[in-house]
Amino acid sequence: MKQMISAVIGLLMLGLAPARADHRDLALFAAPVLIESGLIRFMLPRFSLKAGVGVHVEPLTPGASGGVLLHRADNGGRLAFRGQGQEFAVLQSDPDDAAARKFTAWLLSDIGQRTIAQFTPDSGAGYVGAANEQVAAPVVVLSGSAANGEKLSYSKCGRCHVIGARNRLKGIGSTPSFALLRSLDDWLVRFNEFYVRNPHPSFSQVIGVTPPFDPGRPPPISPLRLSMQDLDDIIAYTNTIEPADLGAPLVVHQ
Repeated sequence: MKQMISAVIGLLMLGLAPARADHRDLALFAAPVLIESGLIRFMLPRFSLKAGVGVHVEPLTPGASGGVLLHRADNGGRLAFRGQGQEFAVLQSDPDDAAARKFTAWLLSDIGQRTIAQFTPDSGAGYVGAANEQVAAPVVVLSGSAANGEKLSYSKCGRCHVIGARNRLKGIGSTPSFALLRSLDDWLVRFNEFYVRNPHPSFSQVIGVTPPFDPGRPPPISPLRLSMQDLDDIIAYTNTIEPADLGAPLVVHQ
């Protein structure tokens, strides 16, 4: 029996080698120190056995996106644990990634936190869970005009996104609302760099920042043009939006 369990865990550990993931697999980008310490190798078999999800690990590099990021807490995300003199956070890049949701929930759960505490590195101190600590939300200081940002949001972004009550029936169904985006830990990053995130580059220009459109590949829809001040105003307005409660129960009308 012990040999069988060891074989299963060994197969699950193969997820540490880069490979092509199927639709149920999780892409995990982890800070190199977490990989080198052995913590990731210790955690993943336990998560995979619990959730039935394969994990493919890559060392975290600048610009990494998709799946889950495990990085220093000052880079954003939900505080998860601390160790090696640092604090580490988990950040789910794609809110629609089911495997990423499972891993994030597991890591922040009591089971995940106990798993972290059980790890003993070959040298140095171990790690301790920190997900249940009460952390004051950071104060976001923005310089834009929220009033002008509201006008711009409806006129510039409202053709695809639901901004609020005034256009709640006019957004594209597959496009997240501003309230949903506002609920994400990295919403501010997403808005600041929206013009490099698909599908925006094909039809968006930020004056003085993005290059002109290629004459041979015109925008597929009416172009969206903004100044950096416009973007600051939109962000200031978005900061006033109540984040969507993604865990709210369904309301059944009698």
